[in-house]
Amino acid sequence: MSQPDIPFPNSPVVPNMVEATHVIQFSCHKGIKCWNACCSNIDISLTPYDVLRLKTRMGISSTEFLKEFTVPYEMEKDGIAGVKFRPVEGGSACRFMKPEGCGIYEDRPTACRYYPVALVSMRKQDEYVDRDSYALVKEDHCKGHEENRRVTIADYRKEQGLEEYDDLARGWRQLVLKKQSSGPSIGKPTLRSRQLFFMACYDVDRFREFVRAESFGRLFELAQDEKDALLADDVALLQFSFRFLRQVLFGEESIALNAEAAQERLAKVKEKRLIEEREAAKRTAEQGDDGTADDD
Repeated sequence: MSQPDIPFPNSPVVPNMVEATHVIQFSCHKGIKCWNACCSNIDISLTPYDVLRLKTRMGISSTEFLKEFTVPYEMEKDGIAGVKFRPVEGGSACRFMKPEGCGIYEDRPTACRYYPVALVSMRKQDEYVDRDSYALVKEDHCKGHEENRRVTIADYRKEQGLEEYDDLARGWRQLVLKKQSSGPSIGKPTLRSRQLFFMACYDVDRFREFVRAESFGRLFELAQDEKDALLADDVALLQFSFRFLRQVLFGEESIALNAEAAQERLAKVKEKRLIEEREAAKRTAEQGDDGTADDD
C-alpha cells in the first residue's frame, strides 16, 4: 500500500492507506478502561447529512442547530467552510457525552461511527470519480486496539450504519474534492459563493426558503410537483442542493434554466463586473508609484 507523507508528526492517523477488505483489531464497549475518553476531547467535523440527522433528532431547525451546536472552520485558506461540533463551554468534551455513553448514539455523526478508521476520499485531476481508501486512527488513550476482536473495515462500516451516511454525503464530498482538485483553475471563491455553499450544504431549512422564493422560480424551471416533493423531504432537498451547487459553482448544468431570466441575470453580472473594474482602475490611477494616494 502507498505510504503518503505524514502531514502532522503527532497525528493519530496511521498513514498507510488500506482497502475495505483490510482487517482491523478493535472493539469499543462499556467497561473498557478508556470508556468516554475519546468523547472528552473532541474535534469532530460534521457532514451535511450529520447536521440533518441531528437537527431532526432535536426537533429544531438547521439554522438553530448550526448556531447552538457547531462552529465553522475553513477547509482551506480563503476557501469553502465546514462545521465542527461545538464542545462544552470552557472545555473540550462533547456536549452529548453521558456516563453511560453517547446521548445521541442512534444519530451520532459519521466521524464517530468510523472511529478508529478514517475515510480518505481522493480524486485525481484526470479522473471523474472519487476513490475511497481508509486509514487507521491510533491514539495513546484508546485501548480498543488491544481487544481480541478482528473485523474487516467493510463489515465494520456495515455494523456502524455507515453505508447510508456515506451514500447521502457523497455529493458533498465530491463538491469538496472538485474544489480542491481544481485549485487555482477556478480561482478564489467569492464571499457570495462561500455563503451559498455553506447555506446549501448545511442549512437545509434556509435552503428550502431559498428554493421556495419567487426569484428562484424565475431562474430555474422545476415542475411544480418536483419542487413540492423536494420542499417536503429534507433528504431529497439536500441531494438537490449538491446538484444546485455543481451547477452554479462549476457550470455542470442539470437543472433547467429559464432562458430569458438567465440572460437578464448574466447581463446584470456583467454590468456589476464592469463597474467593479472601472472602480478598481480609478483607484489605481489615483495612487502614486509607491502605492499611496498622491498628495497633490
